[in-house]
Amino acid sequence: MILCKNKSSIKPEMIRIFPLIFILLWSSAFITTKPIVDNSDPFAALAFRFFFVAIGFYVFCIFSKNSVIIKRKSFVESFLSGVLFHGVYLGGVFYSISIGMPTSLAALIVTLQPILTNALSGPILNEKVSKKQWAGVFLGFGGASIVLGLDIGSDIPFLGFIATIIALIAITTSTIWQKKLSNNLPLSVSNFYQAIGGCFFHIIIIIFFVDPFIYFSKTFLIAISHQILLVSFGAFTILMFLIKKNSASKTVSVFFLIPPTSAFMAWFFLNETLTTSDIVGFFIASVGVYLATRNE
Repeated sequence: MILCKNKSSIKPEMIRIFPLIFILLWSSAFITTKPIVDNSDPFAALAFRFFFVAIGFYVFCIFSKNSVIIKRKSFVESFLSGVLFHGVYLGGVFYSISIGMPTSLAALIVTLQPILTNALSGPILNEKVSKKQWAGVFLGFGGASIVLGLDIGSDIPFLGFIATIIALIAITTSTIWQKKLSNNLPLSVSNFYQAIGGCFFHIIIIIFFVDPFIYFSKTFLIAISHQILLVSFGAFTILMFLIKKNSASKTVSVFFLIPPTSAFMAWFFLNETLTTSDIVGFFIASVGVYLATRNE
């Protein structure tokens, strides 16, 4: 799903369901991350992914007649945003899972993002975060924590933990940076340069730090295709649109619904167990997101 440049061309009823579509698409990525890192090193997989994402957005720019020739300042802003989001954030999460970090713990740490964003959006973006929003944020985190549980295991890789913390800082910084950007580029153009930034970051990591490998198994191709088409083209474009349209603090609050939605997807598609605590956590997180995103 690629959103158009002109917001007024998008029907209001469509805009209202964008958060729901984002949650569904972003949540589905958790199901396909493990198969990817089981068949490749994380940085080669991500470089591969964003190489094709960049090509896809470039083709769309040509098709929609949006020029990719932009000012140097706009290029730097979009490129660095891609390095933070597609590079440091996703690289940190994929790397941590690839070396044995429990997926539930990695997701729980990254789910702290709305709390950090709320804390920083006031002094940096001059956004007012109300008491109801703060209450919603903590309810959302509580609900997500219940769903993710404490199935951490006895051995937590230290480097995996550090990588996840770095990923948390990167996605928070990227969200605030994206909101603060001065350019008004079409989303396809901005996403094109962000994808280049992410691909560049992973190529640098490959050159200097890792021995890249990819097993082009059927499982890998299905999983990476899912993340290219539905997550990078769909969910990420919607996220950038929501950040531009709404406050940063309200936008990121929907992330609390991602762990419980992932749990429901795993139950529906993978026949994993759905417990009573998952349902309770989903309900609490939903109430939290409602409070954090409602208009005063």
